[in-house]
Amino acid sequence: MQSYETVLKYIQTTKTSTGLRVKTCLVRKNYAKGEKISASDMARLALIQHKTLPKWNYTLAPSKM
Repeated sequence: MQSYETVLKYIQTTKTSTGLRVKTCLVRKNYAKGEKISASDMARLALIQHKTLPKWNYTLAPSKM
């Protein structure tokens, strides 16, 4: 990988057959490690795993409460 900018430009030029385009930005913030989500918070999320590589490809959305 040459640089973050190269990766961002590659992603930005991606387009689906229906015309969907992707916007990207690099966030250089340092995030705290080891933060955990509670079991009750996790239970309230709608996690839908995709058929292809389900551990990597999924949709995560708030549940309907």
